[in-house]
Parts: sequence; structure tokens; C-alpha cells
Amino acid sequence: MLPLRHARWWRVVSVLILVFSLIAAMSPAFWFFDNRDKALLWIQNADKWLHGLAFVVLSVWFSGIVEKRRYWLVALGLMLFGFLVEFCQLQVSYRTADWLDIMANTLGIIVGLTIAVAGLGGWGPRFEDWFSRRHSH
Repeated sequence: MLPLRHARWWRVVSVLILVFSLIAAMSPAFWFFDNRDKALLWIQNADKWLHGLAFVVLSVWFSGIVEKRRYWLVALGLMLFGFLVEFCQLQVSYRTADWLDIMANTLGIIVGLTIAVAGLGGWGPRFEDWFSRRHSH
């Protein structure tokens, strides 16, 4: 982990984000979209796009608090998390597991870590510095 003044807070928020992501992935789709809601129907493969986007966000989050040399651990951890999500979805009748979801997750991880390497990574300490300057007055 990067040298963060509030490392415990970052860890707690990270766990909460993963828990929320798993809960969202396990929630029945009709909680978010019912048959009358056509908002995402115009996007082909909307489910795959949502998987990819979720893993872009997760990758950028974790790249903000982890050293660049450990991005491979972020990728591995998020891949395992993606497999956990799909395994959990296999266990319930109202969700389906799909190898294409795993591919979308993997592409999301690649895109997210590419964004991190391009300059957004390591944002956690910068955010702490900005926040402390803003609230020190």
C-alpha cells in the first residue's frame, strides 16, 4: 500500500466497495430494471458493458492506493473477485454466470490499469494532500 496517512480508512472503504459490488452483482436484476424500463436496452450487451465499467472503476480505485509495482496484485485480486462474483451467481436461480462476463471484467481491469499507468494511479496520497490542505484552514 502507498504511504497513506489514513491507511485504515482506505482499507475499510476498499472492503465496503467490494462488498457493495458483490451485493449489486447478486441482486435480482429487476431491482434495478423492470420490464417497463428500457433505459439500457438500446445498448447492446449492456450487462457486459456494466461488468467492464465496474472493473475499470475498481482497478482505478485500487491503483490509487497501491504502489505501481504491485498493480499485478490488483489485477490478480480483481480477477479472483470476478470469478467469485460469477461463482456466487451460479448459486442463485435469478442470476446467470457467463464466461463473457469474466472477459468483460478482464478488459475492465486492463483498461483501468492502463488509465492508472497513464497517470491516474497513485491518486490516494494526492487526494489526502488536497483534502488536508482544504480542511486545514
